[in-house]
Amino acid sequence: MAEHPTSQARRPANRGPKAAAGNRAALVAAAREIYAVHGLDAPLSMIARRAGVGQGVLYRHFPDRDAVAAAILEENVREIEQAAAVEGAALAGVLGVLTWHQVRSAAFIGLLHAEGARGRAPGVARELAERVGRALRGCLPAGGRAGAPDARDDLMLAVAMVSGAVNGGATHEERERRALAAWRLLGITVGPVRPFEG
Repeated sequence: MAEHPTSQARRPANRGPKAAAGNRAALVAAAREIYAVHGLDAPLSMIARRAGVGQGVLYRHFPDRDAVAAAILEENVREIEQAAAVEGAALAGVLGVLTWHQVRSAAFIGLLHAEGARGRAPGVARELAERVGRALRGCLPAGGRAGAPDARDDLMLAVAMVSGAVNGGATHEERERRALAAWRLLGITVGPVRPFEG
C-alpha cells in the first residue's frame, strides 16, 4: 500500500509536559506552513504531524480550528506592531513586513477582510485588523508625502486590495510579485518584503 506523502516523516517521541511551550510554537509554525499551501480548511491532523506531535497535544493547546488560526493571526499582527514601534519606522518598511505576511499566510489575508471573517470569532478578526490599521497609520508621514495614501482611512482599503491581488498566486514568489505590482499600481512604496527581525 502506498504511503501518504505527509505521513513519511516520523514523529519524535513525546517530550512530555515540560515541552508545552515548544510544542505550541511548533504547532503555530506548522499551521502557518500548512495553511499557506492548503488553506484554512487543511486537516488539523496534518498540522500535528508537521509539528511532530500527536493530535491530543494539538487539542490541549488549541480547542478548535479557529483557535489555531487566531494564534497565527496574533503572531502576524504582533510582528507588524513591533515593526511599526521601532523608533523612526517608515511606512514602507512596515508595509514590507505586512506584505511578507500577506504572501505567506492565507489566514492573514482573511483577517484583512474582517467584515467577512470566517469562523465563530469575527470580533477577534475585526479587533486584529484594527490593530494592523493603527500600527500602519502611526507610520504615515506628516503632510502626506509621496508614496503614502492621501487619507488615513484609505490605508486599510489599500491593504485589502493588495490582499485580493495576492490571493490568486500559486507560489510565494507569484504572490509576492502580485503584491508588489498591486502596491505599485496604488502608488505606494513598499520596503523589502521580509519578516520582522527585531
